[in-house]
Amino acid sequence: MQSPLEKWASGDTYEQFMGRWSRETAALFLDWLQPEVNSAWLDVGCGTGALTGVIASRAQANLLVGVDLSLDFVHYASRRIPDATFFNASALVLPVCAGQFDFVVSGLALNFLPQPAQALREWVRAARSGGVIAAYVWDYAGKMEFLRYFWDAAVELDSRARPQHEGQRFPTCQPDALNQLWQEAGLRHIRVQALDVVTIFNDFDSYWKPFTAGNFPAPQYLASLDDEGREHLHSLLLSALPIKEDGSIHLIARAWAVSGMS
Repeated sequence: MQSPLEKWASGDTYEQFMGRWSRETAALFLDWLQPEVNSAWLDVGCGTGALTGVIASRAQANLLVGVDLSLDFVHYASRRIPDATFFNASALVLPVCAGQFDFVVSGLALNFLPQPAQALREWVRAARSGGVIAAYVWDYAGKMEFLRYFWDAAVELDSRARPQHEGQRFPTCQPDALNQLWQEAGLRHIRVQALDVVTIFNDFDSYWKPFTAGNFPAPQYLASLDDEGREHLHSLLLSALPIKEDGSIHLIARAWAVSGMS
């Protein structure tokens, strides 16, 4: 579920914070799906359009629809991806006909939904018989290291940060949990796969800066700290991160992908 601190808006800021890694992960996800051309696609929780854009450029879709609850994100994605149609709507009540899509997909959104099982039932409704329902989520508790290092350090300094640690908040973001969710939805031929992207920061400042702006969970937590708290977190991260001799930081951003057929 969403924290009271969260407000998913400002597409430009999100792109600076996470968009670059999201697009690389979306490309790996599409490679893994190996979709047929001339298919109809629905991207649920499309955000700024990372996955929608990859589908538009590579999948030769004959229909491409994106849905997101954030009006700011919908406007941002609409400007960037003219080949898709976007709706401002809930993932739980999709503004589409039953059996309309060959692929119903979702990137980095499932764990933020208050009722993921209900959402999945709605996604199945939107898919044709034999259609593919697939999603991917960050491995917050493991190899989504960009965020995990931040939250591990925050919790070490401030126990009140523990409920906001995404590795704690999102038990769905594990392969067994995803497999079970897809099974309970009655889907067949279920597959689960790790998708790894190398995230390279030139120096510590390029790692730290994305956390200093935006209205997303980690930046909002940082903004809630006083100057002393921010300095302590800055220092702890500086000592905890695996910084190479040239000052660069090489991390892994892992997502877990799951796919099944209706």
